[in-house]
This record gives sequence, structure tokens and C-alpha cells, in this order.
Amino acid sequence: MANEEECRAALERVAARLAEVDADRLAEHVVERTISCRVADLGLAFRSRLHGGGLDPFERDEDPGAAQVRLTVDSDDLVAMAFDELNPAKAWAAGRLKIEASIFDLLRLRKLL
Repeated sequence: MANEEECRAALERVAARLAEVDADRLAEHVVERTISCRVADLGLAFRSRLHGGGLDPFERDEDPGAAQVRLTVDSDDLVAMAFDELNPAKAWAAGRLKIEASIFDLLRLRKLL
């Protein structure tokens, strides 16, 4: 099981990869949304804000259910996805990644992955 520090580093890696996406492409597909990532096996949650410039830094979140896009994943799977060892679509299909969002948000996010 990964620890909080490893999960935070994984989220920072995801944010850094998103920052590498072409600015025009990002602006075309991104609408400002709050995002929470609940790490179920550690009982932790992190929150960020997605916008045309990328992701804000992730911070601890006490109310992950209030975010517009909510992800739930175990710590090892989060780290594996951040390091391209686990495909997010396969993790979702296998029930290892849960995503709660509007259908429109899901379609936009899919184009960025």
C-alpha cells in the first residue's frame, strides 16, 4: 500500500503531465471544474481545480463529495496510473477506478487522456 506522500507525488505527476498538453488543445476540451481524488484504502482525499491553464496544486480535502468530478481509487492503483503502469480506462472497466461526473465532463476528460 502506497503512503500519503507517494499519493501526493502521483497527483503532482498527473498535474505535470497535464501541463505538458498543448495550451490550445487544453482550452478546447477543459471547462473549469473542481476535482476530488479519494484514496479509499488510506481514508484520504485531495482536491484541485481544473481550468484552461491545467490543474491547481492538490490539497487535502475533508469533503470530497462536494467536487464536480469525483475519483475514487486505492493508493497503489493511483501510483500505478501516474507512472503509466495501469491504464485508467482499464482500471475503470475493472472497477479499480470510480469516476462520478456528468456525462459531458466524462467526454471532455476522455479526450485529454
